[in-house]
Amino acid sequence: MRILLVEDDPSLGDGLSTGLRQAGFAVDWLKDGHSADVALQSEIFDLVVLDLGLPKMGGMEVLGNARRRHLTTPILILTARDALGEKIAGLDAGADDYLIKPIDLDELTARIRALTRRTAGRAAPLLIHGEITLDPAARAVTLAGNPVELSSREFSLLHLLLDSAGRVLSRSQIEQSLYGWREEPESNALEVHIYHLRKKLGSQLIRTLRGVGYTVPKI
Repeated sequence: MRILLVEDDPSLGDGLSTGLRQAGFAVDWLKDGHSADVALQSEIFDLVVLDLGLPKMGGMEVLGNARRRHLTTPILILTARDALGEKIAGLDAGADDYLIKPIDLDELTARIRALTRRTAGRAAPLLIHGEITLDPAARAVTLAGNPVELSSREFSLLHLLLDSAGRVLSRSQIEQSLYGWREEPESNALEVHIYHLRKKLGSQLIRTLRGVGYTVPKI
């Protein structure tokens, strides 16, 4: 999952981006509202964590612009402003959730999981596909009840494909979700990860549509 973090405080931004990457997310960190506004017009993100008190363009303006462009990406406001009126204004302007600083990283990641689950139309916290169960919170996978060891990237890829079961995802869509600006995947990295997932979870799990992309069929 690819997250856009917009936070101008250097220490907080560094801590959050590091923590979210360790939790398995691809994170792009920007430090001003104008850059975020431009990025949201040209890039695809799965979720935005947005501070309000930003230089060059305030977070409320970034939020308003995004919703006026009909951007449906979940946006979680992150701010030190704890007045009830400001919370209400942010939610009414199109934010999906609101967290007050100082931030607990575990709570932030739990809220991110809840928002993406809601966006995908799922109520249950687990992803179940036949004998495969994926637990996003524990970052654990089992096959017929037996634990399966996956690398961080393999887990993220499997999560994306199971969350999109029945849909065909292009190479570009997959790579944009798995990699941030700081990361440049090798030309055959995706094929290698898919090979390993098939080896560990069954050769029929992921189907390749040549020239189109990859899909996990719905059961």
